[in-house]
Amino acid sequence: MASPIGSMNNVKIFVLYLMRNINYPLDLVTINDIVMQTDYIMYLDFAVAFHEMLDGGLIEETDKNENGDALYAVTRRGAMVAEQLRSDLLPSILDRSLSCALRYLDLKRRGITVDCTSEKRGDTTYDVTFVVKEKDKILMQTTVNVDSEYRSRQMRENFRERPDVIYRGIMALFTGNVNFLFDK
Repeated sequence: MASPIGSMNNVKIFVLYLMRNINYPLDLVTINDIVMQTDYIMYLDFAVAFHEMLDGGLIEETDKNENGDALYAVTRRGAMVAEQLRSDLLPSILDRSLSCALRYLDLKRRGITVDCTSEKRGDTTYDVTFVVKEKDKILMQTTVNVDSEYRSRQMRENFRERPDVIYRGIMALFTGNVNFLFDK
């Protein structure tokens, strides 16, 4: 199955663009995680593209992290390819993907994890639970009951895509900083 972004060249441009704009070496697992923050790239396409870029001199191993995992960065040649060919991809796709990647890295650096689960109840509704943790401390945990599996899935996908925005929104609601939502 091909990635929604299109050809293998587009996959490479996409990965190079993200890595170049993050601008510091990353391990393979983190690169994979940032690429998978949106649904534009299929995992197998990423794996093939990554090794082709490594063999082609577009990315290189630069160091090892504290766990001994290789760290990779874009080479000068890779940066030129990313810059010259990025117009092959819609700017909105690149901007959204970079935003998601940077948000993911910020949360990861702070040790923040997010989780959401859904459980069907006996009355055909679903309990959807959202959790935001910083290291071992729960910052937010809430459960919402919804009427359908479809709504449950929408909520989980939206939460996984924007946990920081949802967390800030809930805090704003609870502190009364969004009075424009309330009828007067």
